[in-house]
This record gives sequence, structure tokens and C-alpha cells, in this order.
Amino acid sequence: MLILSVVAVSIVVLFLLGIHVAVALGIISFALMYFFSDRPLWEMTALIAWNVGTTNVLVAVPMFIFMGELLLRGGLTERLYRCFSGWFNWLPGGLLQSNIATCAAFASISGSTAATAATISRVAIPVFRARGYSEPLVVGSLAGGGTLGILIPPSIILIVYGVLAEESIGALYMAGVIPGLLLTVLFMAAIFLIVKFRPSLAPREEPISWREKLRLSVAIIPVAVLIFLVLGTIYMGIATPTEAASLGVVGAFVLALMAGKVNRKMLMETFLSTVNTTAMVMLVVSAAFMLTFMLAILGVPNAMATKIAQLGWSPLAIVGLLILFYLVLGTFMDAYSMIVTTVPVILPVVKFLGIDLIWFGILMTLLVEVALISPPHGLNLFILQNVRMQSAGHEEKSSITDLYLGVIPFVIAIFIMILLLVAFPGIATWLPTTMRQ
Repeated sequence: MLILSVVAVSIVVLFLLGIHVAVALGIISFALMYFFSDRPLWEMTALIAWNVGTTNVLVAVPMFIFMGELLLRGGLTERLYRCFSGWFNWLPGGLLQSNIATCAAFASISGSTAATAATISRVAIPVFRARGYSEPLVVGSLAGGGTLGILIPPSIILIVYGVLAEESIGALYMAGVIPGLLLTVLFMAAIFLIVKFRPSLAPREEPISWREKLRLSVAIIPVAVLIFLVLGTIYMGIATPTEAASLGVVGAFVLALMAGKVNRKMLMETFLSTVNTTAMVMLVVSAAFMLTFMLAILGVPNAMATKIAQLGWSPLAIVGLLILFYLVLGTFMDAYSMIVTTVPVILPVVKFLGIDLIWFGILMTLLVEVALISPPHGLNLFILQNVRMQSAGHEEKSSITDLYLGVIPFVIAIFIMILLLVAFPGIATWLPTTMRQ
């Protein structure tokens, strides 16, 4: 346990110094391997990196990232936003409801919280400013809605967790569907209640005709096709997650081509962004596997599981303790850091307690969602603040305090979802059991 304490303190110190998560994990892994292992350092490093880089499941990571980048530049977002604005403008909150619906739809085809939050906010914020909506509630809804990008499949975070936990990516994807839809409803319900009691925060929108709604709904068809290509084929056992990702890339490229967005510059930006993001993810995962390897050699996970067993606590009590642990961790660590630094240590304990690893993966994802919008270091908060600062004529209202206030209802909604998941595990575990293998 002394080694684990030293590792934990080292990780925190290196993160506070601003060192990248992969570099921090690599430094710690090298130090442990140098002082506590007689195995050849560089040979083991190369072998672990090779094994990670040639894992079939991880091939899906660059494919899903590529798909998201194509959609980001393919002009689909604006059409989706107009469609949901037309359908949800009669509800209290009007366009705020369309923020959540558009984020959920884009999340189902992008797999990235950063892409979801940044893309939708660039489309939405100028529209809201022209209509006099409450700025904190607007940016709060966009930050909260953006978190759906890592829960609703295809999620890159769920792939990383699945690889670390050695669990089926397809099962994890199916497990995220119902919680993702429920959380979307909770977000929309939060907006409904807030605006119902304080109508001044969101003016009523003019209703539009059914004919116009049906015309706008054409934008849903490409999304539905992509969802089938990715999730439908996985659920029916037609394709593996990697194969489904390839189908999704083809579909996204065809949509961008039909929209007339494909050109040399667009493709260059798409390829470069895909390579940059993929390299970051793979480097982090490789470093995490190195740390996992060293901790396993030193017997840390088994020692921790034994220690937990000696406490005599119930699985529910341990889950409650882990929830508190991740909530604190999320105030100063990003999503990938939380996953890769804790999963190797926590999973043996979770297995020992007999907790379903698929269910636990969804629970961890929800806790990471809280971290994404928790002050002071929530990633989505910085993304939204950056978009606001770039918006012309808004220099006088650039305080990030608005964001801190605006995300509170959505943090509460995620907490409610966590409680529902703990009380009713079948929310996450039922759908994977119906999959065709």
C-alpha cells in the first residue's frame, strides 16, 4: 500500500505541474520498472506499446475519431439544430431544449464530448443572443448536453475502459444507450422546471407549422442511417465495433460529399485532427498499460482487494466510497486521466466484490461526466468559455462564473442518474443481454 500511496502522490504532483497525462504515467512506470523489476526496461516498454498498438479493438478508436471529424466539417450540425428547434420550440425553454436534443443526436454519431460541446455551441450561442435568453442557462445547457458525447455510443471513453477492463466494447455500447437517453430526458426536464418557475429566463418561441416541421425533419434521416450503420449492426451481431466504425466512416464521408463540403483543405484538416487525437489517446492508453503491468508485478491490485475484504464493507458501501472518490478526483483531473490512472487499480477490487464490470463502466462514465462540467477544471467549461470569447461583441460578458452557475442543474441531473443506476442496475445491464453475439 506504501507503493500505491507513492504512485498516487506522484501522479497528483506531476499533473499539478502541468505534465501531460501520458508523460506523467510513463515517468512513474519507468521509475517503478527501474527500481523494482529486473526485466529489461526498453524491451518491456517496446513490447507493451506494440501489444497496445496492435490490439484489434483499438483500431476502432481512429475510425470513430475520423467519423466524428468528418461530421464536424460536413455541415450536418446546422441542419440538426434547425430541425430540433422546430420540434421543441413549444416546450418551456424552447431553444434550450433543442440544445440538449441536438447534443444527444450529435453524440450518437461523434463519440466525443469535446466535439459535441464545441460544435453545437458554435451554432447555438449566436442564435440565443439574438433572442434574449439567460446566458448562464444557455451555456450550462450546452456544457451539460456536451457530456452526452461520452455516454451515448459510439464513445471513445468506453473503448478505452473496455480495453483496460477487457470487456466487450459492443456490450458497453449497448449498456450506454438507455442511461444516455434517460440522462437526455433528465436534462430536458431540468430546463422545463427551471423555465416553468422562472419564465423570464427563456422567452416563448413562435410555433411553426407541421409542414415546416416535416420539412426540417429530413435532417434526421442521415443521423438515423449512421446510427443504424454503427449501433444497429453491432446490436444485431452483423458487425464488430471496429467493422461498424468503418461503416460509420463511409457513411460520414458520403454525407459530407453530398453536402458539398469535401475538398482538399477539408480533408487535410480532418486527417491531421484525426491523427493528433488518435496519437494522444493511444499514447495515454500505452502509458496506462505500462503502469498496470508494473502494479501487477508488485502485487498492488491484489493487496488492495485483500485490504478491502478485511474491512468487511458491503459492495454498496464500497460503490458509495468509489463515487465520492471519483467526484473529488474530477475536480482536478480530466476524463482520460481519471480512467487510465484508476481503472487498473480499482478493477481488481470491483471484480472481488462481484460487481458487473459493464455496469461499473457506465457508472464511471457518468462520474467522468460530472468531472467534465465540475469547476474549476471541467473540460466542457473551458470549451464553452472559449467559444463565448470568440463570439463577436461579447467581451463584456466573458466571466466563467456564468458557466459555474449555469451547469448546476445539469450536475444535479447527472447525480440523479447515478442514483437511478445504483438503485436499478438493469438500466445498464438489460440491453446488452439482448444482443446477438
